[in-house]
Amino acid sequence: MRIGVPKETKNRETRVALTPEGAALLTAQGHEVAIEAGAGAAAFLPDDDYRAAGATIVGTEGAWDRDLVLKVKEPVPAEYRLLRDNVLFTFLHLAANEPLARALVDAGTTAFSYDTVQLEDGSLPLLTPMSVIAGRLAATEGAHHLLSPQGGRGVLLPGAPGVPGARVVVIGGGVAGSAALAQVVAMGADAVVLDLDERRLAAVKAQHGERVRTVVSTPEAVEREALEADLIVGAVLVPGRPAPKVVSHATVARMRPGSVLVDIAIDQGGCFEDSRPTTHDDPVYRVANSTFYCVANMPGAVGATSTAALTHVTFPYVEALAAGAAQALVADPALARGLNVDAGTVRYPAVAQAFPHLPAA
Repeated sequence: MRIGVPKETKNRETRVALTPEGAALLTAQGHEVAIEAGAGAAAFLPDDDYRAAGATIVGTEGAWDRDLVLKVKEPVPAEYRLLRDNVLFTFLHLAANEPLARALVDAGTTAFSYDTVQLEDGSLPLLTPMSVIAGRLAATEGAHHLLSPQGGRGVLLPGAPGVPGARVVVIGGGVAGSAALAQVVAMGADAVVLDLDERRLAAVKAQHGERVRTVVSTPEAVEREALEADLIVGAVLVPGRPAPKVVSHATVARMRPGSVLVDIAIDQGGCFEDSRPTTHDDPVYRVANSTFYCVANMPGAVGATSTAALTHVTFPYVEALAAGAAQALVADPALARGLNVDAGTVRYPAVAQAFPHLPAA
C-alpha cells in the first residue's frame, strides 16, 4: 500500500504519526512510505533517518495523495482541499467539529479516529497515552499559571513549611484526571477529585488514601469545590461525544481572584462553559478574575515523548490498515468502532447525533 505521513500544521504541533522505525517495518512488508519533508523534525526525527528506513521524502501533496494517510491531529481548514477518497487515520474529535465532518463526507474519505478506537471493556487504547501526558501537563501548566508573574494567585502548588499547598480540584477521575491528580499529589497540593462513578472514586481513594478527598460529582458539589479552588483541572470525557459543561460562567465569576482553570477536554468542546480552544503560542485568556488554559494539543509541548508514546500504540493498527482497511474492519471490532466517516456518510453514532443533517449510515 502507498502510505503518506504529512507534516502537522496545527499550532506548535511537534508530534509525527510514524517514526523511522515504523517506516522501516512497513517498507520491509512491501509498502511504499512517503514522508513530507520536515514532518519529524520537531520531534527530533530528521528526514535522513526516514530515508535510511526506506521512505521517500516528498512535498505536501505527495504525502496526502496516498492510499493511507497517517496524521496526529485533525486536518485544519487549510488542509480540507487535500482530503480525498482514501483512508485517513488520526485524531478527529468530530463531535465537536462540524466543518471537518462535512469536509470528510464531501471528500468521500474513509476516516478512522484514534479517540474512538475502543476495546470491549470500554477502554480507549490510542487515546490513553495522550490522556496521561495531557493530565501530567495540566498539573505543570496549572502550577505555572498560578505564579504571580503569570497573573496567578501567587500560590506554590506544594506550599512551604508551615504554609499549605494550593487547593486543586480535578473534575473527572478517568485516565487524564487520574494522571493530573497523581501529579498534583506528588507535588504536595491539597487535592480533591469529583466523579460520577463511585467505583472510580473508591479506586482513587485506594491509591492515594488520605492525600486526596473524593466527592461524588453533582452541580452543587462542583460549585462548592470550585469556589474554594486555586486550580481546577477539567478532565470530563464521554467517548466520541461533546464534553458536558460542568463549570458555569456564574461559578467562574465567583472564584478566587487569580485562580486557574485547565480544560483537558477542549478537543471535545471543553467542559467549562467559558472554554474556547487556545494555542501553545497564546495559551491563556481571562474570564472574570480567573485564567483559562485550553490548548487543544497539549501533548504537542513534549513532542519527542508524545510521538514515542503514540506510535507505540497506533502502529499495530497502522499495519492492519496497510494490509487492507476492509479486512481490518472485519478482523478487529475495536478498529471498527474507530470508523467515523466512510463513502460520504457519517458512521459513528455520536457524530451522527451531533450533526443530524449530515448523511449517516
